Amino acid sequence: MSDTWNDRMPWVPGNRWDLLAHREPEPPRVSVIVTHYAQPTELQRTLIALARQDHPADRLEVIVADDGSAETPVVPAGVRLVRQEDRGFRAAAARNLGAAAASGDVLCFLDADTTPEPDYVRRLTRLPALLLEAVTVGRRRHADLAGASVDAPIAALGPVRELTEPAWLRDAYAASRNLLDADDRSYRHVISAVLACSRAFFEEVGGFDETFSTYGGEDWEWAHRAWQAGGVLAHVPDAVAWHDGPDWAGRPEEHAAQGNRQTLSLAEKIPIEGSRPRGLLSRAIDVEVHLPTGIPADAAFLSVDSLLAALPHLRVVTDAADQPLLAADPRVTPAGGVDPRVTVELEQPIVVLDAAPFARALALLSSAEVGGVVFVTGEGETVGRAANRRARRRAKRWGTDDALDTVRVRVEGAHIVGARPHLEAWVGAWGGPDRYL
Repeated sequence: MSDTWNDRMPWVPGNRWDLLAHREPEPPRVSVIVTHYAQPTELQRTLIALARQDHPADRLEVIVADDGSAETPVVPAGVRLVRQEDRGFRAAAARNLGAAAASGDVLCFLDADTTPEPDYVRRLTRLPALLLEAVTVGRRRHADLAGASVDAPIAALGPVRELTEPAWLRDAYAASRNLLDADDRSYRHVISAVLACSRAFFEEVGGFDETFSTYGGEDWEWAHRAWQAGGVLAHVPDAVAWHDGPDWAGRPEEHAAQGNRQTLSLAEKIPIEGSRPRGLLSRAIDVEVHLPTGIPADAAFLSVDSLLAALPHLRVVTDAADQPLLAADPRVTPAGGVDPRVTVELEQPIVVLDAAPFARALALLSSAEVGGVVFVTGEGETVGRAANRRARRRAKRWGTDDALDTVRVRVEGAHIVGARPHLEAWVGAWGGPDRYL
């Protein structure tokens, strides 16, 4: 934890939402956005439950965002209704429509078939009311509510009719201590049916990606962007909402096809390991390495070739990119122009003979705490620095680098390229580095 942090600061180091466990905010102005499509009974049950929330009624706004139902939803007085035309499954666009109509300082997203217990809004919005960057996800439990009275208190009805809770999600929350130990892959544990964040952060991150037009994926893509923008992820297990029916993984007739569509969509948009293709190159850039300018052409070739041989998913930026061999590779470019997750600035050209230490150093930038890495060769010479997008966005937002740590890492197997490298020895793999450096 940063030595300069105290609980009067507007940020927390890393993902340390637990540092605010002792604080209670003034009840925030909350806009609950209920996404709906042709589920009148479920919607009625959820709206009744929202009317029973223990959050102050004068600081609670409910908006139903309808995704083009054939029949106009019936909502009680005081509930706003916004609609879009039916052009297929457009939950992402419906949520954005509801968010655009909201006036609250905290946005709380629910699905029409996900009914909250009476303390749900208060519990889920506590952290976003205290911390601009907080993104909270409640506990979605499952029950068979078919035929039950819509007026029955959900906190009593749900446990009586409970269905199996998804083990993968329950185990992930337990292993990460309710996302306190989140990392670059924790977006998978954020579900938009039980999601809250500050409106200011939602607007800064940008809304849900409206190119998603089938079930699933838009919440994970948004959560990934939120994390990369410096989001603080937290699971709030006592903020409970009950989904009517099993989890989608419990519907095997839909699971495989939907899962494959979701995987392919996310592989195009989230280029981190575990989401991107294992062999194919992605258009989205994850790690970008900048070589120093003005280095000799032979040193540039050796450095670029070794970097891409060691880590094929890199993109390398160099002013030597017009060399014929370098220009032929789409991973080599003369300029950046993108905002990669990790940017590496090399101070000297290097040759990477062992990918593992370099990869381990880069992997540190996937954790919640580390925002920067200083690369040191086995001989103890500093050759470059890396920073991740979380660090860059937080530094810009708060005007300090203290929100994330910078660590020095010795990368054995990385060596500085000398003034006259021996390219024939490198290409032919003749001997050790003393032959071609």
